Amino acid sequence: MGEVRHEAVINSPREKVFAYVDDYRNVPEYMFGVGRFTPTTDVDHGLGSIFETAIKIGPKELTSTVECTEWVEGEVIKLESVKGFGADTEWRFADGDEPGTTVLSVLFGYTLPGGLAGKVLGGLIGPFAEQGVKHTESKIRDAVEG
Repeated sequence: MGEVRHEAVINSPREKVFAYVDDYRNVPEYMFGVGRFTPTTDVDHGLGSIFETAIKIGPKELTSTVECTEWVEGEVIKLESVKGFGADTEWRFADGDEPGTTVLSVLFGYTLPGGLAGKVLGGLIGPFAEQGVKHTESKIRDAVEG
């Protein structure tokens, strides 16, 4: 399993940053490559909510079903893949040292298929993940700062 970790200080209160990231309707706006993020359960956020997602990586679109397996308001959102492309995401939120700031920590984990497909995707995922993290941080900043 590959992973990318990132931490950033956002100039916005933790409650606002958490609410933005937690709203599934915002995911295609801030998450690089995500074209679809649709709830499949009546619960559309929090523990037990399930989403169908489509992620475009280079010329390939990968689909996945993810379930929220950990959720504490204002503190953590963890999504784990239960079907399709193995992509897990864990968001952690904490108050920053300066008043009104948030320390946002994110862990993106992914599992590649074996064989030739895995090798091809492996070559695409590294640069995609780095670009994706920068894009995601920038989009969240644009939405919640100011």
